[in-house]
Formats: sequence, C-alpha cells, structure tokens
Amino acid sequence: MSNVEAAPVETACGGEAAPEGPTHELMPGREVVLGGPRGMVVSRTLPHKDRRMVGAWCFVDQYGPAEHDMRVAPHPHTGLQTVTWLVEGEVLHRDSVGSRALVRPGQLNLMTAGHGISHSEESPVPRTTPLHGVQLWVALPEAARAVAPAFEHHPDLPVVALDGAVVTVIMGELLGAVSPATAYTPLVGAEAALTAHTAITLPLRPDFEYAALVLDGTAHVDGVPLEPGTLLYLGRERTSLDVAADDPARVLLLGGEPFAEEIVMWWNFVGRSHDDVAAAREQWMAADPRFGQVTGYNGPPLPAPVLPNAQLKPRGRVR
Repeated sequence: MSNVEAAPVETACGGEAAPEGPTHELMPGREVVLGGPRGMVVSRTLPHKDRRMVGAWCFVDQYGPAEHDMRVAPHPHTGLQTVTWLVEGEVLHRDSVGSRALVRPGQLNLMTAGHGISHSEESPVPRTTPLHGVQLWVALPEAARAVAPAFEHHPDLPVVALDGAVVTVIMGELLGAVSPATAYTPLVGAEAALTAHTAITLPLRPDFEYAALVLDGTAHVDGVPLEPGTLLYLGRERTSLDVAADDPARVLLLGGEPFAEEIVMWWNFVGRSHDDVAAAREQWMAADPRFGQVTGYNGPPLPAPVLPNAQLKPRGRVR
C-alpha cells in the first residue's frame, strides 16, 4: 500500500556515499497504522532514522499475515515506482492510466508514477486469505522522474531453482535471470524461498549496496539471524551472500547502485525540493489533470495532509 499517514514527515535522501565495504546494520521497522486507528498495521524499515535508501529503493512497508482488508482510496504519486509483492492474499489495483489488475503471490504489479499518477489499492470482496506482503518504492533518477506514467503487470517472472531453494527475480538481474520489469537505475530485487535445512550462496555485484528482509520464517543472512520486521543493511564490495534456514523461510534481497542524487520524500511524493512536493500537493488538492482520475473505486480520493510550516533542511543518505 502507499503512505496514508495523516502527518507524514518530510525526508531528504541521497547525496552521500555508501559505506566502502561490507557491513551489518540491523534496522528494526517502526509500526505505522494505515487507514485510521482500526487500519492495517505495517512495519516500515525504509526510510529509517539511520539510513534512508538502498540503491534506488527508498521505501519498504511489510505487512501481515493479517485478516484486515486493504482499502486505500485514490491517491497521487510522483517521481517513483511502486512495487507490490505478495506472500499471501490478493490486491486489486486501479489507476488513472486505466489499469485494473489483481496481483497474487509470485506476480508483480509495477507502477511508474513519473510526472504524476493516481491509484487505489484494495482487497477483493470477498477476501478468502490473509494479506501478507511488501510494498516497495523505487526513486526515479532526475533523467526519468518526469516520464509519462505507466503500469506493468507481470504474472510470470524468471525463477531459478537451486538445491533446496527457489529464487524469483522481481526486478533487475540475478543468477543469470533477468526480470522483464522496467528499471531506470541499476538495481535488483529478488525473493529466495528456502526449504528447511537449506543453505544457498547468491552472487552479488561489488558495486551495488545490498539489504535483506525476511518475509516469512527465520533465516541467517551472512551469519546474522533475521526475522520479519527488521531490515539488514549489508553494505558494498560483496561478491556473494550466504543465506541459510533451519525451517522454511522467504528472504527478500534488495540492492542497487548507490543513488547519488538528493531526493525529498513527503507523503506519496518524491521530488527534489520542498517546492516540488508543495506544488504536487496543491495540484492534487485542486484535482489537476496531472494526476488523472481513478475509475471504479467506490469512494472519494484521499485528501493530502497539511505541509509542515518549516522548509526542508537538506540531509544526506545517512543521518
């Protein structure tokens, strides 16, 4: 889902070098309630108080397994891509470029906001299974942040079978398999589903920085025990990564070339300055054609929160 906080914090990201070598930084998620006091609780690990990006990945919400229905009314985005990846359940997506797609586990919904788009997300009625998955954002580089909005639904992604594990390449390339999803910076996103008593080694690019998130079960990533709700930042200059599990587990690997540009995230916008997001907010509230209209959703669009009084003070990738 998207950021529906009533009082989102404006965040500056990028602009500083990643650590020169491998590291272990445990980044526990913070609980965020979406959709009001009775809404679904998610664990948000990016942006984190200590680190705001991994490559171009700039937002990670993990949710479930939950019996709550998802119901996020039409809302806008700029300057980013949204990635919906499920372990269990279904999510119905509608957007202002006319897309309507039901995403299921093992499938990818990828929305490129570019100059501006709006969309809604909800559980189908009736919901038959719990909802369990992640919502990720990818920041678009300056050269692409104003591209025309677009949507991709990929029901079949490349899968690599290893001894005791199956690796699905969501975005980018891994193990020689290349995702068909459109990417604007060098990056990778992949899920490794491990059976019990399995250990695998994944090849990595030393020029990428990486992080890992357990989606289900418990795993050891580079020897570090990891459970759902905590992102493990792994740094750079790695050529491989060991992942092991005593019981069945799912591990999400995120990586990419360190994102050198400074960005500002507030609510559902990614811009380059306070003025960027202020203009986008004003246009959304004025029903500007920039964001189009979502048809088929039963309910009004989400109003944007009030901007903070203070101007953004630039900050780098690491606090």
